[in-house]
Amino acid sequence: MFGKIAEVLVFGFAPLVIAMLATSSASFATEKTISGEVLYRERIALPPNAVLTVQLVDISLAGAPASVVGKQVVDPAGQVPIRFTIVFDPAVIQGKAQYALEAGITVDNSIWFINDIRHSVDPLQAPPQSMVLKMVRQSETPAAPSIFDATWLVDDIEGTALGGEARVTFAVSADGRVSGRGPCNGYFGTAEIHDGTIEIGDIGSTMMACAPDLMEQEKNFLEVLGRTARFRVGNGKLILSDAAAKDIMHLSAGS
Repeated sequence: MFGKIAEVLVFGFAPLVIAMLATSSASFATEKTISGEVLYRERIALPPNAVLTVQLVDISLAGAPASVVGKQVVDPAGQVPIRFTIVFDPAVIQGKAQYALEAGITVDNSIWFINDIRHSVDPLQAPPQSMVLKMVRQSETPAAPSIFDATWLVDDIEGTALGGEARVTFAVSADGRVSGRGPCNGYFGTAEIHDGTIEIGDIGSTMMACAPDLMEQEKNFLEVLGRTARFRVGNGKLILSDAAAKDIMHLSAGS
């Protein structure tokens, strides 16, 4: 008797399990994604409250509002390049329809950047996309202070002002290239920058010999630069701090 009950339970339950798995597989199969990154050419940083919105839209009907197929909102946006992934249902994609990606960056609901050129895609076969946005915000809107905007002059290192006539500089480009002049030699490196954090590495320099005090000052400067973990920009000043949030270098905007 117990054998028959077990047989009923096993074979009666099996179709239910198979049906559940089939339903689950069908659910996953209905989802498709299109991904990529958004960037712009202006060398300014986005404020912390910037928001990126990217939409996959059907633009087939001329003169009619685009129909949204899928959307992602990245809040906060962070800094460019900003990556996105839009999930959509492939069943809604029509063979003869036209589709495009639309992207915009807003700050306090004010548009700063949009794609001003149609970015057409085939949603079902599109490789990763790269969208370059155009700045549209009003010129009177103050730009967010940026670490990229100046060649910075070092005022002090760990509270000690530079001695003599040393003019120590620091600059970082939007693509992460670090360069400048130490108390004796030119130097270079790379930087990973994101939302107020900065990690400087691969530091090297030229090999010119100078007075011992300048060489010691340069050694200390490069060592402190390598410990930098965060930065703040404002009122023409750049402040670098370490992983413990202790200020380790103060710089002023130069030319």
